[in-house]
Amino acid sequence: MVVLVTGANGQLGQAIQSISGKYPDSSQYSEQAQQIDFVFCSSSELDITNLENCQTVFSTYQPHFCINAAAYTAVDKAESEPANAFNINANGAENLAITSKKHNTILIHISTDFVFDAYFLDGIAYYDREFRLPLKSNLGLLETDVPFPSGIYGLTKLQGEQAIQSTWEKHFIIRTSWVYSQFGNNFLKTMLRLAKERDTISVVNDQIGTPTNAVDLAEVLIKIIQSPITHHPSRFGIYNFSNEGVCSWYDFAKEIFNQNKISITLNPIPTTAYPTPAKRPAFSVLDKSKIKNIFGIEIKTWEESLSSCLNQM
Repeated sequence: MVVLVTGANGQLGQAIQSISGKYPDSSQYSEQAQQIDFVFCSSSELDITNLENCQTVFSTYQPHFCINAAAYTAVDKAESEPANAFNINANGAENLAITSKKHNTILIHISTDFVFDAYFLDGIAYYDREFRLPLKSNLGLLETDVPFPSGIYGLTKLQGEQAIQSTWEKHFIIRTSWVYSQFGNNFLKTMLRLAKERDTISVVNDQIGTPTNAVDLAEVLIKIIQSPITHHPSRFGIYNFSNEGVCSWYDFAKEIFNQNKISITLNPIPTTAYPTPAKRPAFSVLDKSKIKNIFGIEIKTWEESLSSCLNQM
């Protein structure tokens, strides 16, 4: 089985590479599991914004699955570079869907909690600021909740989802949140760096969500690929994945310092005290019931997964 991974030098791409040596692993699905031959492509090797390049690479490797880990993820910069964000997140996703359809490749596309603009009002969580629609699940945002992004990044990621859905039915769209790991640049690494440079750090405490260890996400993607039910038409569609639990960015930072035994003054501040070009969702907890029930996936708590990541570092 050939699995093509785009964005190989990104955080998720590196996370997949870090565990790729474990496969084939038939422990979960016995004889149904196949050996996986991974093909990792950086943006210089596979430019998803170039349809001809996509078709050439797919023709060369004939992948059974494509994991699209390539994305424009500079949330604030996207506000001043909307064309670049659209070209990668929307046009690039459509190119992969067109190419996947041509080669009968199952496309696994990574999306984001930023497709929602959820918030709290009088103790109730709403997932759509314009129409004030309350959450349908007390476990968080559902795959069936209607997206309504507030910024360019979220909008272009939603456009990418829609392009895939209208182009090629054999797809999995995995929405995730607050991704970190021992790879690339992320909140975890920023906190550890700032702790070496400062005695006091202020972090927002009114944005609520769940951290996601990129290695855990990588493991789940491979479990989906190896599952004997993956090719069933009813299984394609949108799924949520993050680690379990709920916290604020302040809570996340506090746990990072606690687990590292770092003594530092950490101040909770409101979002209004830390303005950014792009607006962040005030609430982005994802309900993972669907992916757990369909694929039988057990998910670690974010605290447990943070510990695992720090041990790897």
